[in-house]
Formats: sequence, structure tokens, C-alpha cells
Amino acid sequence: MSLNVRVITPDRIVWDANAEELILPSSTGQLGILTDHAPLLTALDIGVMRLKTGGNWISFVLMEGFAEVEDNKITILCNGAEEGASIDASTAQAALEKVTLLVDEAATKKEKIEATIELRKAKARLQAVA
Repeated sequence: MSLNVRVITPDRIVWDANAEELILPSSTGQLGILTDHAPLLTALDIGVMRLKTGGNWISFVLMEGFAEVEDNKITILCNGAEEGASIDASTAQAALEKVTLLVDEAATKKEKIEATIELRKAKARLQAVA
């Protein structure tokens, strides 16, 4: 038995295939999903989702959203998603360094919040590559 996993963003379906195991970045911490998991609806945070398929782990960066688990079907609706294999490590590292400076240079509360969100995204992108 396997899990049917669908990752959907506003503009495309990022993943629609089976997996043996799934680790989600929920708003309360990492959440592991195996077959026959209890029904669940959870909020997702910016972070790395890992799924195991064919014995290999695949990473995706998720940009907040929701996940529904029911009858071995997982539907993930998120603002954005990117497969870790498509991320260039040096570009991700450069983006992290740039956004770290933005956090330090933020003058207003709004700028600080926006820069912090971008920092979380940059960190997640770098984690997905590793």
C-alpha cells in the first residue's frame, strides 16, 4: 500500500504520484505520514517536505499552505513549491546571504517582517538542496 500525494500550487500541479512515506513542515513541527494514517487537516509552514518513493528521498520546498490526509491520499495546497533537485546550491547560498543583509538593514517593522519571511524561504531552499 502506498500514499497518493498531490502537491498543488495556484499555477500548477507540482507532484502527483505515489510515495511510501512523507514528512511535512507543519506549523507545529515536522509531521511524518505513513500509510493508513488517521485523517488529518493541518497548516503547513515554509519549509522542506521530504517524500520517499522507490526507496529514494525527494525534497520539495513548500511556501506555506495546508495538507489533508484521508484514505492514503494526501492533498497539499500551497502558495508555492519547488523541487530540491532543481535548486542550484550556490545560487541558494547567495540568495541567503543577500536576504540576511536585508533583515539587518530593515528600518521599519513591515520591512523587517517581509525580510524575515524571505529569510525563511531562502533557508528552506538551501535545506532542500542538502
